[in-house]
Amino acid sequence: MIDPDYDGPILEIENLSISFFTRLREIPAVMDFSCTVMPGEAMGLVGESGCGKSTVALGVMQDLGVNGRIVGGSIKFKGQDLTKMSPKQLRALRGSEIAMIYQEPMASLNPAMKIGAQLMEVPMIHQKASKAAARKLALETIADVRLPDPERMFNSFPHQLSGGQQQRIVIAMALMAKPSLLILDEPTTALDVTVEAGIVDLVKDLGRKYGTSMLFISHNLGLVLDTCDRLCVMYSGEAVETGSIEEVFDEMRHPYTQALFRSIPLPGADKNSRPLVAIPGNFPLPHERPKGCNFGPRCEYFAAGQCDSSEIPMSPVPGNDRHQSRCLRFGSIDWHAPVQSRESHNRRALGDVVLRADKLQKYYEVAGDGLLGGGAAKVVKANETLSFEAREGETLAIVGESGCGKSTLAKVLLGLETASDGKVMLYDQAIQDTPIAKRKTDMVSSVQMVFQNPFDTLNPAMSVGRQIIRALEIFRFGSSDAARRDEMLRLLDLVKLPRAFAERMPRQLSGGQKQRVGIARAFAGGAKVVVADEPVSALDVSVQAAVTDLLMEIQREQGTTLLFISHDLSIVRYLSDRVMVMYLGHVVEIGPTDEVFQPPYHPYTEALLSAVPIADTSISRERIVLDGDIPSAMNPPPGCPFQTRCRWKSRVADGRCEIELPPMKTLSNGHEIKCHLPDEVLAEMGPVITIAEAAE
Repeated sequence: MIDPDYDGPILEIENLSISFFTRLREIPAVMDFSCTVMPGEAMGLVGESGCGKSTVALGVMQDLGVNGRIVGGSIKFKGQDLTKMSPKQLRALRGSEIAMIYQEPMASLNPAMKIGAQLMEVPMIHQKASKAAARKLALETIADVRLPDPERMFNSFPHQLSGGQQQRIVIAMALMAKPSLLILDEPTTALDVTVEAGIVDLVKDLGRKYGTSMLFISHNLGLVLDTCDRLCVMYSGEAVETGSIEEVFDEMRHPYTQALFRSIPLPGADKNSRPLVAIPGNFPLPHERPKGCNFGPRCEYFAAGQCDSSEIPMSPVPGNDRHQSRCLRFGSIDWHAPVQSRESHNRRALGDVVLRADKLQKYYEVAGDGLLGGGAAKVVKANETLSFEAREGETLAIVGESGCGKSTLAKVLLGLETASDGKVMLYDQAIQDTPIAKRKTDMVSSVQMVFQNPFDTLNPAMSVGRQIIRALEIFRFGSSDAARRDEMLRLLDLVKLPRAFAERMPRQLSGGQKQRVGIARAFAGGAKVVVADEPVSALDVSVQAAVTDLLMEIQREQGTTLLFISHDLSIVRYLSDRVMVMYLGHVVEIGPTDEVFQPPYHPYTEALLSAVPIADTSISRERIVLDGDIPSAMNPPPGCPFQTRCRWKSRVADGRCEIELPPMKTLSNGHEIKCHLPDEVLAEMGPVITIAEAAE
């Protein structure tokens, strides 16, 4: 079995090929993939959806299902080939020597068992520990993953924990047996950025404590920079570049790696003067890959007769240890040349105020704790006295953690909920008390929404064109079917989809194409205000750039007011004119983007900015990991809503933070924060994000 004195690579994957077999054909998912993970090393696997990252992880776990099969190469764990082990040998390794953490924590937890019982199973099964020893280890591990009150957590069911707490329990479960290799498959995708920062720090600390090697799968390059020592970039089933983090980030030698970095909003990108560059074309289907280089049809350096003549091998990059690229031309490309074909735009002058909220409140009354709704009713204070305005042609970003009230605000604006108090004015019309069923057609068409998940917002039984025409019918556009069809084709042009897509069904579209259809439908009635609720978070980074650029182009053409709800402060910094930061139903900071992103900040904004992973090695951040979860809107803390997690609270001498709600304080024209901190303390705040000066 495994040699206990083995001191070579923990994981060696050589020329791995994995296929899935259907009744029609063999579908090659991974081809000629190689990577090596040394003891204590963290290897990042990045690439677009469908590139084969998770398939590699499942190959290592030998869990490819009935249709998946390894058709070539080897996977060695501590020198032993996993592909040649018996099921009994693999069961002995899984959970003890090799552990995996999945994207959705509830997929790994039994909802009918208490947390303690699930944790105790690990040492009892893998180490034959007694119940007493297993209980002691479980409590110690709960403390290791920085969860409060280990005894209470031990006796809780999974549904009684927040998403971040559930993920910490899954991490604890994976690390209890002290595995040599930990595989993490997008472990923080569903979590808030502040929770994500705590999880990332936790994984790094525990990796060092236990000496665990890691295979970290992510589409977030900034997260990989924070977490990993080495990086492997995948495209269409192949590794296209691998090397140390510094080599791949600063001396990239594959066009796809370069294209990925050009499509993400790093500091310095600007929607008008320095817009993002989306990767042209689409990801190839596994059975339709081109000859030669898989990236060739989308590559600006493509050379016919050279790049498409034969399979491209991985080649070492001269002068760098273990840095390789799957590109024939990397030695002749000028990697420092300025980006071409970048179209700049003049900043559009903002128009009149289109939308204004004045002391808007939304409370929900819910039943008490008694059986079947008995007991005293309780109130959820989802939105508390929100005041803001948005102008024609402006992008106002709304940011904050889950539970802060962003989506509740969106529902009130759309008429899916009515306000409890306060006003919302659309031009000169009050809309806060009018549910969508009673809104006139022009009011409904004026405020539209682009949803987070494009997969759930389209009717799978209706063609793309018919879905847009249906919206036009509801909005009473045009006097004939022919007029509505012409407008539908114009909307497809607007969102840069071929007119032939009108006849396609949603299943025939990629995620980015589906989101474009959703945008076309939102603009079908000539929307004046579009609420975009995380419209690009479910998309790959390369598709994010294209969809974001599309929204900005439509806004420039039509003067649309865009309320952009997001937890991704990098994309917020890139596209927003102003930012509104929400916490526990309150607006705690609002102002022009440049001012919100530099000190002085509200303490919550400071923590949000410090948690944002940025894919740039020249950037340094002060890490501020918030303790505890966001309090319940049913039982908010007294005084300042943020005081239970604020690291600056001690600087307010008279203890007002705990007893008195702060007033809105004006820092400059249009920049306000809700905070008790005196001006002299605010002046002490330094920048959370700093850019290193280039060496002479």
